[in-house]
This record gives sequence, structure tokens and C-alpha cells, in this order.
Amino acid sequence: MKRLAVLPLALAMAFSAHAASTTRYLIISENAGKQIGQQIVEHRDDGMTKVSFTYKDNGRGPELTEQFRLGADGTMTEYAVKGNSTFGAVVDERFTRRGDHAEWKSTSEQGEKIVSGAAAYLPLNSSFEVQSVAIAALSKAADGKLALLPSGTLSQSELDKVEVAGPNGQKQTVRLLAQTGVGLSPSFYWATEGANPRLFGVIIPGFGNMLEEGWQPAAKLLAERQKIAEQKMLTDVANRLQHPLSGLTVVRNARIFDSDKATVGQPSDIYVLRGRITAVLPAGAPVREADNTIDAAGRIVLPGLFDLHGHVDRWSGALNMSAGVTSVRDMGNDNHQLQAMLDETAAGKLLAPQVVPAGFLEGESPFSANNGFVIKDLQGAKDAIDWYAERGYPQLKIYNSFPKAILKDTVAYAHSRGMRVSGHIPAGLRAQEALDAGYDEIQHINQVMLNFLAKPDTETRNLNRFVLPAEKVADLDFNSKPVKDFVAYLAKKQISIDPTMATFAFLKQRDGDINEPYASVASHMPPDVARGFAVGTMKIDGDAQLKRYEKSYAKMVQFVGIMYKAGVPIVAGTDDIPGFTLHSELALLVKAGLTPAQALQVATRNGARYTRTSNERGSIVPGKLADIVLVDGDPTKHIEDVRKVSAVITRGYVIYPSEIDATLGIAPFVTAAPQVIKTSTPVAGIYGGSNDGARARIDTTARKRD
Repeated sequence: MKRLAVLPLALAMAFSAHAASTTRYLIISENAGKQIGQQIVEHRDDGMTKVSFTYKDNGRGPELTEQFRLGADGTMTEYAVKGNSTFGAVVDERFTRRGDHAEWKSTSEQGEKIVSGAAAYLPLNSSFEVQSVAIAALSKAADGKLALLPSGTLSQSELDKVEVAGPNGQKQTVRLLAQTGVGLSPSFYWATEGANPRLFGVIIPGFGNMLEEGWQPAAKLLAERQKIAEQKMLTDVANRLQHPLSGLTVVRNARIFDSDKATVGQPSDIYVLRGRITAVLPAGAPVREADNTIDAAGRIVLPGLFDLHGHVDRWSGALNMSAGVTSVRDMGNDNHQLQAMLDETAAGKLLAPQVVPAGFLEGESPFSANNGFVIKDLQGAKDAIDWYAERGYPQLKIYNSFPKAILKDTVAYAHSRGMRVSGHIPAGLRAQEALDAGYDEIQHINQVMLNFLAKPDTETRNLNRFVLPAEKVADLDFNSKPVKDFVAYLAKKQISIDPTMATFAFLKQRDGDINEPYASVASHMPPDVARGFAVGTMKIDGDAQLKRYEKSYAKMVQFVGIMYKAGVPIVAGTDDIPGFTLHSELALLVKAGLTPAQALQVATRNGARYTRTSNERGSIVPGKLADIVLVDGDPTKHIEDVRKVSAVITRGYVIYPSEIDATLGIAPFVTAAPQVIKTSTPVAGIYGGSNDGARARIDTTARKRD
């Protein structure tokens, strides 16, 4: 869903009775196998194209209408889109180009530019038909590149070609195209052949597909071919950016963060062999026959960071690695896609963190999220739990539409299979009732706040679960007995809370303002990504409502601090852009009242504790996995320094964020990285002795955006 929501999407509901041609695309959920949306494209005789796009999943989705006209070079000369985005924000955007003068205006920005030659405007919200236009324009570009407005370059390459069968025995050949230059990962589209190619369909693994009506049976074949082509690209990325550490490696002169005490120790040398820590000795201790040394040069060294609320995909690993996130708890995914990714990571074919999976369990309703298992009854819930338990899932996540009548028995069965249970609060219940049924953890600060706001008949499976806390928390008295009693209960029962404050900052974002969690990273991001940070998500009517939402959000952050100080376990999760958002979550924990060192403790020790991996992760001690993050500055004093990751060691590889940043078109947060120095002969001396070892070669990859 996330990937679909951020891709350009949009369209139009009214159609001319004399349309030159109309193409209808259906959006089908992969897990449920049902239609959840559509895109209808009408090409009119007067040269105007009108599009209508809508989809609904998990009680939300965009509804957009769009129209545009093309110039002689195949790019848009006028464009307009109206409607609402996934979370209800108003969409109203226009673009025109007259000769060399281009100008645009939306609810979040406006600008103009003098441009010569072909250039494609990139809307902030649009339909997939915008990609169809780009496919045709790029097919005519000799170098496979197209200038973007306001800035950037879109590139396109062909990865595969296959014949598919459709209605009434029709057959046609379609091509798999990869586009780069928009976002932080490639986008894949299936297109027709010929002099004027157009979009045929989109396959989004784990979510679903959008194909021309009547060609839905081709989805399985296209998904298989796309996976093979995509895997080749991913394997190449992994081979280039993961540098194996063969033999014994010593990370010397490291100031280790003790995640149990939340303090930094004296300089030490860390010994790593086959992905595990074998020893931690005082800096300068004799080293015998080390194969590699890495001079930390007095840097702070953290245990690998945990993101306890991710939804991983095959391209998110680079962002996590760049941010020092070596472990992610996946909180909802397509089961078979996730299992495949776990296998690919274990085989070294995927640049990815270590994933701790949480089994996703939802009930049937018009608001259902289509991840994991969607069940009807207790037996279905038990069957799903058995599937997860047999595959080693340590946790179960229950979602909004889960039948409340079977909640207690479901939780008890999950506990009997050795699983923790967490989730959203099923519709019709308050958080306290879910805890009474046996919940061990609650996801999201809004789900906690709804305990004091929702009534038995409150519909919380739609946008109400966001709007109600934004409207009402401002007036909530944290000193009232119900609130104090609830916090005391959480602390007594040691119920962990996964607040994901960074992702909920959208509740109070005004169109045109950079959302708070992205303010520190926007200047480092590619231009099109930075543009998106200023696009509002919620529908906010005027200054008075904005101030109310700001007050509510500030109180939610405050409440996280209240819970922490009362002894309620807090974990750090994102549910947002991988990697960088975790740093923002830690900054918000500090804003809530934690010290920077305590925030780091939440992202290390607590991460391991509440994924049941403390025996292997969460601290830098002998016998544990060598998940090690070298950081410039001192994040135990200044939490923003956690963004200055210079090197990451995990799964027997050393990974350099500077290389990842260069690949993704991100301006680096650090420029100097500690190099691996290989020792050519056995050594028995201080720091491994000889300085004659050659530095490991670092291949800086070309920027994808160009």
C-alpha cells in the first residue's frame, strides 16, 4: 500500500459521450484477490485526456480526477488534478507550459521555470497515466532520459519482454521497464510495444496489481518475470555495497555504548569473526594474526539499531543500512513475499537488515487490510497462528477489523504457541479491553489515545482513527483518574508501547511546510523526494484547526514521556520511510523527555528485548552478533548525531553509508569513513602491527537519478 500511495496516481469521473477511446484498469489485491480500485482513461477527440482513479484499502485511499493535454514532443503542456489523497488531504494542482515558460501551483508549492526541449512535469499526486505519458516520451529519447520539472532526470531501461494472453484469445507482447530518477528506488512498469507505447500494467509485490481490464490472468506470469528481473538488480546492489569481512577483524579504539547502562565506556578493541563478536578488550591490547583492522579513531560505536515497526520490501534495506538499522521487526506483510525476502537476505542476495517477523491477523470487513491472513472465525485464527508459529514468528499483530468476540481466545492460543501479541485495537473495543484480553503491546500512539476517546459504536477502521485523536487529545486531562489508572496499569503489566510518533506528525502538518521528522534530512534528499516532504496528508481547514491538531500532537508526544517515566516500556518504530525516520523517532523521544542516551537505549536494548533476540543482539559483548554502528559526533549527548553513521558491520559485511548515498542520490551525512585495512601477513603486535596492509577498495557507484 505504501508504495502505491506514493507513486503518482489520479483521475476523472465524468466522460464524454463521444470519447475517441477509453481504457479501464482494475486494481486487484494480491492477498484477497478482489478488486479494490480502478483507473479509467479517456482520450478525447479534442486532444484532452481525462482520468479517474480511486482505490480503497485498510479503510483509506485516494480519490482523484485528472485531465491533461500533450504537446508535439509527447510531454504535457497543461495538466490539472483535484480530489483527496490517501489520508484525506485536499489535492488541487495545475501545470501549464507555453513555449519555454512552465509554471505550476498546488496546495503546497508554486513555481515557474524557463525550459527548452522536452521536459515532463512531475505531479505531487497523480494517476498512473502520468507514467504512461512518460513511457511514450522516453521511448522517443535517444539516450533513454527525460528532463523532469521542477527538477531531475527520469531514466528508463527495458528489462524483459513476454507475450501474454487476454480476452477472446487475444495476445500481445509487453515489456518490463524500470524507471529511475523519482523516489529512492526504481519503479517497474509493464508497457505495450510499438511506436507509441503505453502503460499496460503495474505489479506491486505483496500489494497487488493494476492491469488493463480483461488481462488479469496475465498477472501471475508478469509477477514471476518481474521478480526474476528485479532480483538481478538487487543482487548487483548487494554485491556492490556489501563488503565481506573474511577472517578475524579488529575494530580498534572504539568508544562502546553500553545499552544496559546507557553510558559510553573507555576506548576498546572489538574482535569480529564470521559475523560474531569474539572478544572486547581494552584499546591497544595485543592482536594476534588479525586479517583486517578498522580504526574507529575514538568514534562512538553503537549496537545495531532496531526499528520495531517496519513493513519491509526488497528496496528498503539500503535505507536501513545507511541509517545503522540492522534489525527490523516487520509488522505486516504479504506472508510469501516476506518469506522469500528472508531467504534472499540469508543467501546474501539482498542488502537488508535482519528481520524479525510479526504475523499479521485481520478480520473480514469492507475496511480490511489485505496483509497476512484475513480470517472469519476462531478456527481460521488458530490455523493462521499455527502457520506463523511453525515458521518461528515470535509475535502476532492483530488489526482493526479482527472479530472482537474471539479476541480473548485468539490471544490465549497465540500465547500457548509461545508468541507475544500486539496490534491495533479492534473496532468496538477500547485499549483497556484489548489488554484485558491479553495484549502484550499496543501499536501507535493514536491507538493508545483512542482508549479515552472512542465509544463502543465509534468506527475506528476508517480515517476516524486519525481525525478523532487530532481533534480530541488537545482537551484530554492527563491528570484525570482514568488516564493515571491506565498508565499505572501499563506499567504494572509491563505492556510495551510502539508509539511511532514520527509517522503521526502528519496529523499537524500544513501544506507547504516540511513535516517535522524530515526537516533534518530534506536538504540531503533528491529534489523530488524533498518536494514530497512538504505535502500535507490530513485535511486541515484553517488556522484554528491547525493549532488544535498541533496541540493534540504535542500532547501525544508528551504522553509518551509520561508513560516512559512511569515505567512503561517504550520501543522505537517508524511505519514510515525506512532508516532516516528511526532517527527522527529518537529525536521525538528526546522531545518527550528522555535523554539522548535513554533514547538510544530504547532503540538498542529495548529493541532486542521486545523481539526476543537479547541473546544475540542489542549490546556489544562477546558471543553476540557483530551488529556494530560507527557514528561521528556523540549521539549520547546530541541525538541528531545519530544520523552521522560512517560505517555499519552486520552479517559479516562492512557497509558504507556514503556508498549507499551515492547510489540513491542522497547528499552524505558524513564524508570520511573508517576503512578496512587488510593485513597481508600474520601479525602479533599492537593493533595488528604492520601499516603495509592495503586499504580495501571502495567502489563508488553512479547516482541512480542521472
